[in-house]
Amino acid sequence: MSFNVLIVDDSSVVRSVIGKVIMLCKVPIGEVYSAGNGKEALDIVASKQVDIIFADINMPVMNGLEMIDNLERDGLMQKIPVLVISTEGSDTRIDYLRSKGVRGYIRKPFTPEQIGRVFKEVLGA
Repeated sequence: MSFNVLIVDDSSVVRSVIGKVIMLCKVPIGEVYSAGNGKEALDIVASKQVDIIFADINMPVMNGLEMIDNLERDGLMQKIPVLVISTEGSDTRIDYLRSKGVRGYIRKPFTPEQIGRVFKEVLGA
């Protein structure tokens, strides 16, 4: 089984780096989708099979918190694991995200090893 990944960040460079890192994780990857904000991400989730989401918090149009609220409202947080990668890292923020169903949190700047470890943990790979 291969996993379809959605990377949501307003920086195309960060999306590209995360995409390259997950390809090196020795986890079978199917499609890698990319979105520049939460609205684009929700459109992809509505039209494609997505198995895991990497998401930033601070983005234009629709931020990561709004996207997570929409996923939770639609019952998708239990079906699609969400990993947040953000500069915002207060304990209060992380606790709030976990209460919404977020499965992992990685602070920017990140290392490839951090992404790989959390990615494998969440997928059980």
